[in-house]
Amino acid sequence: MELRKDYFADVRKDGLHEIGQGRPRLDSPGHVTGKTAYFADRNFPGMLHLKMVRSPHHHARIRSIDTSEAEKHPGVVRVLTARDVPHNVYTILILIQVGPEDETVLADGKVRWKGEAVVAVLAETERAAQEAAAKVKVDYEVLPAVFDMEEALKPGAPIVNEYHGQNHYLYDSGECRKVRFGDVEAGFARADHILEQSYQSSPIEHAPTETTGCVVAPEGNDRFTCYTNTQAMFFTLDNTSIILQMPGSKLHFVGGTVGGGFGGKVDVIVEPIAILGAKLTGRPVSFVYSREEEMQISSPRAAEKVVIKDGVMKDGRIVARKVTGYTDAGAYSRHSPYGAQKGAAHYPGPYTIPNVWIDTYCVYTNRTPSSAMRGFGVTIGDFALEVQMDKLARLIGMDPLEFRFINAYRDGDMKAHRQPTEGAALIECMQEASRAANWPVAEKYMAMSSYKKGA
Repeated sequence: MELRKDYFADVRKDGLHEIGQGRPRLDSPGHVTGKTAYFADRNFPGMLHLKMVRSPHHHARIRSIDTSEAEKHPGVVRVLTARDVPHNVYTILILIQVGPEDETVLADGKVRWKGEAVVAVLAETERAAQEAAAKVKVDYEVLPAVFDMEEALKPGAPIVNEYHGQNHYLYDSGECRKVRFGDVEAGFARADHILEQSYQSSPIEHAPTETTGCVVAPEGNDRFTCYTNTQAMFFTLDNTSIILQMPGSKLHFVGGTVGGGFGGKVDVIVEPIAILGAKLTGRPVSFVYSREEEMQISSPRAAEKVVIKDGVMKDGRIVARKVTGYTDAGAYSRHSPYGAQKGAAHYPGPYTIPNVWIDTYCVYTNRTPSSAMRGFGVTIGDFALEVQMDKLARLIGMDPLEFRFINAYRDGDMKAHRQPTEGAALIECMQEASRAANWPVAEKYMAMSSYKKGA
């Protein structure tokens, strides 16, 4: 790594002890010597194993649940249904006042995606729990399902999640998160060229080496220690406290090692039901996803669709940008309303555009609930925006890097969400990139600065 000290010398502090220095990771010795302890390394006497009965349907009404045969199976200690969960409807983001609560810990009256948890079985061995889960009889009335976001938004589409009442998240700005800046139609009217393109992505599974799971141990006095690979320790602790209607002081969460997550282990999925199982049986409980469950059940990156319409002048200036974004939340919100909102703020890109119109929808479908994944809400948007920039450059016959120099935001420029640009350094990054890639650009662009708009 090279630290370039010739940039921003007037504002940079040189007394740096970490930036630009090579530092070993503190946890590296434990990893390479095999001494690091992961949650699944804990094994307690009398530990029970939890397995889920999951919906085979994308959308169905639950007529009845018969657990009698499962309860008789050798080794079974307890079977849990929705009525056993103290606060069965939750949403992860309620902790930061993002509602409504819209997801069940165990399905109650209805399932909304294939793989949704319906019944939890606790048994002496993993095999006994799996065999007993197969004996649970659930009578379903299959309902029409919707898998396409634009179809889900049409009048008359099957309602996925009744806790919302419509197939989109309701923001304070209405049916979508909106950004309005300048007069986009006037910008299109004066543009020399207009280009509208659509970009679409599929869900992406994180596929961590270590699957999602936890081990819970009762500590006496109604206290529990939960060894977990969550990436969101306090989100998980606080949400578990709400779901189980227990004070957080009774819950001790131990994490620190994730075994691969990439954002996929921020959802509160395994811990509440495992702790409830330990509470109701008085015994330690292990709940670990199989590889099949990890691939089917854990939250993927959301499928997204981005429609971008740009107005550009012959000299390379983008004068108008209109973006409609769709984020497929699946059946429940999890982190998707936040992801769609991040997209709305991000879609203008790192470019100064005087007229911007953005609508982003968080849409509910009968697919596996999506959630966080490295830069969710902006990663696919960045792909779409930068492909669009290349297409715009080709449209007007301009070098794509020089086209970006013309439109790059600089310090003091007003962004579309009405925040002034500070510490951009984008011009300087592109200058270094052009040198590193031996990509020649005109000298006037190499003389530009993020400080000076006129330079």
